[in-house]
Amino acid sequence: MRIDNSILERVEEFKYLGTTLTSQNSIAEEIKSRLRSGNACYHSVQNLLSSRLISKNLKINIYRITILPDVLYGCETWSLTLREERKLTVFENMVLRRIFGPRRDEVTGEWKRLHNEELNDLYCSPNIVRVIKSRRMRWAGHVARMGEESDGV
Repeated sequence: MRIDNSILERVEEFKYLGTTLTSQNSIAEEIKSRLRSGNACYHSVQNLLSSRLISKNLKINIYRITILPDVLYGCETWSLTLREERKLTVFENMVLRRIFGPRRDEVTGEWKRLHNEELNDLYCSPNIVRVIKSRRMRWAGHVARMGEESDGV
């Protein structure tokens, strides 16, 4: 494409304002990118999340303040498939398992990994998919209140 004296090449994907846009309008690459970023953030604080010196509430706050915003940047525009919802849930469960640690079985005395249902019971906040859906609804409300008089969306 040529604009004035500049030639613009066609690319399959590019970053714009921190969001990965693709020629196929697929959100899958953006979610992969967000999860990579969240993983990097998680690995930078994983020692804090597994420390016995820090309370579980503080660890949850670290997750909600440092990791979650990195993963959820721009999520108001995402249209999630079940596969993508599962990837996000798997990521969140990985972080929560680090926060809550293993549990000792009362009968056998062995240490065991927490099941997803147990994690949901321990983590009193809405799960990551519910947060995304809530933010999308809030964004839709803002757009609906803008009305037709507005010059852009």
